[in-house]
Amino acid sequence: MHSVPFAGVPAAKHRKFSRLSLSLALALASGTAAAQWTVSDHVPPPQDTPYVGTVAIHVDANDTAQGIFRVHESIPVKAGALTLLYPQWIPGDHSPTGPIAMLAGLKLSANGKPLAWKRDEYNVYAFHLDVPADVSSIDADFQYLSERGDDADFEITDRLMSMEWSKVALYPAGYYTRGITFAPSLTLPHGWQLGTALETASKAGDTTTFKPVSFENLVDSPVYAGQYFKRVALNPGDKAPVFLDVVADEPKYLEITPEQLTVHRNLVTQATKLFGSHHYDHYDFLFSLSDQLAGNGTEHHQSSEDGLGADYFTGWKDAASERDLLAHEYTHSWNGKFRRPADLWTPNFNVPMGDSLLWVYEGQTQYWGFVLTARAGMWSPQEFRDGLALVAANYERNREGFQWRTLEDTTNDPTVAQRRPLPYRSWQMSEDYYSGGQMMWLAVDTKLRSLTHDKSSLDDFARSFFGVENGSYVPKTYTFEDVVAALDGVAKYDWATFLKAHVASINPQLQDGLAGTGWKLVYDDKESDYEKAYDARPEALRHLVNFTWSIGLTMTDAGKVGDVRWDGPAFKAGVSSGATVVAVNGAAYSKDVLTTAITAAKDSKTPIELTLKYQGRFRTVPVDYHGGLQYPHLVRVDGTPDYLSEIIAARK
Repeated sequence: MHSVPFAGVPAAKHRKFSRLSLSLALALASGTAAAQWTVSDHVPPPQDTPYVGTVAIHVDANDTAQGIFRVHESIPVKAGALTLLYPQWIPGDHSPTGPIAMLAGLKLSANGKPLAWKRDEYNVYAFHLDVPADVSSIDADFQYLSERGDDADFEITDRLMSMEWSKVALYPAGYYTRGITFAPSLTLPHGWQLGTALETASKAGDTTTFKPVSFENLVDSPVYAGQYFKRVALNPGDKAPVFLDVVADEPKYLEITPEQLTVHRNLVTQATKLFGSHHYDHYDFLFSLSDQLAGNGTEHHQSSEDGLGADYFTGWKDAASERDLLAHEYTHSWNGKFRRPADLWTPNFNVPMGDSLLWVYEGQTQYWGFVLTARAGMWSPQEFRDGLALVAANYERNREGFQWRTLEDTTNDPTVAQRRPLPYRSWQMSEDYYSGGQMMWLAVDTKLRSLTHDKSSLDDFARSFFGVENGSYVPKTYTFEDVVAALDGVAKYDWATFLKAHVASINPQLQDGLAGTGWKLVYDDKESDYEKAYDARPEALRHLVNFTWSIGLTMTDAGKVGDVRWDGPAFKAGVSSGATVVAVNGAAYSKDVLTTAITAAKDSKTPIELTLKYQGRFRTVPVDYHGGLQYPHLVRVDGTPDYLSEIIAARK
């Protein structure tokens, strides 16, 4: 999900960035003339030249009660106009989500005297000032105010924290971020330990000073820290060591069984066997296990931010649906960080990114995340199949939005929706390049196996495309044509047409891949253990009650409707997202009551009556559905090659 490319990016692929401009043409009522305005900010465009001197940045993270990060920067400068930027386009978010509203108390000074600053008229992420002639360095002091409150995604608690440097730093405009050197340091609460991809230069008391790095690499190297910390080597003795850095709410959540350690070590082994390379000097899984700290899943080149509930290890057998997180983010070190779509390359964090190839960046990573989790033994084959069945069912019964949108168009969703709640997700769609892309890459894998009589597969593409230049972590960009050429190198075929049929067409046939695996999707009235665990995730609306495949509703335990499947039975009855189901056939709502009603309706012609509370009023609607409970599963197709079992078999 991120970082900025540096060397090795062909000049032809460098976009020309002068000043941000927006031209608006409005036709007059008469239709005979138009008025045009140009709105420009005053931010210097980035240039590929080194910045003078080193920016020193210190963050004090001691205020765990109020969630305030206090920042001091010392910035070498030259006399004249200067613009400081707060990062807006955050790598991994694929969208302009830099939390500028949380920056407060900004004071600039030089030689002990205050300097006036002014925010840009049109660019709220830019701060302008004039540097006096006798000044060679300025000081910037401000706070980053992390969210507080019952529904907040906490970034710091009294026991642990996650800190992204992009949220606590200002940097000078006019330069590529790879050309700006920062010397970072961090003060933590007494006794806390930390994990990060940054290398320590020195430590004094509770303050750690890190070795200087480019601002590009600083933003790519977050810090996780806490009172309860454990660091575990996942490939002991390797020249490119990989560590699991765990912070937790309580010491008991740090306990790892020998079996759990084995499968996490297998993940590293299976990933390096798949790609045949590594693109880091060392790698740290920054892993928070907390019911207070915000969950996370963000990739970096030499680390990843991974956040799950406190009982990841202690509740292992009941949480299969979360176990692919580490594999997904680790895969990004190859796919997304090292190999990166050309339109996601930007010279700094305030130039807009392009997301058109996220169906490769995220879609194939989602594919390998599932596969590597199974190959490592973190999932049983049955758990893998149950997880894939949910994805496949989603694209068979719950994505009516493909009637008007393409998979490729969903790559715009990080900017369009920015992961806000959507009233009708099945119709609007939301970042389907992840799981829809996963289904497409399954189709590519099975097609490669079919074309080569099972002699080649997507593994060969992964090794040749992502595994090149072993040891390098300088991003290497690619285009659609590069992807096509690499597939053609594995097996000759009209890959451009194949890919476009899946990503650039209305109603893509995303079930093709499953059909070629030797397995098929079926439904019955029994939820798999995997789906039960998926529905019980803390982030799933305080437990998800999932009747998507039958009447077309998802709800909370309390009956509040989260999503209504577009044109499904409940939708046709007039059920709205946001409503609360308070009664079923006259009986007070509970999951069991609705389950019983759906089951009974299978042998009846009488509609299921749902009483809804919405906008202060009650109404009862008849849901004319008689198909019984429906939950997805995969079953073998007799007489066909079992490619799916081959795909998830551990590599020797």
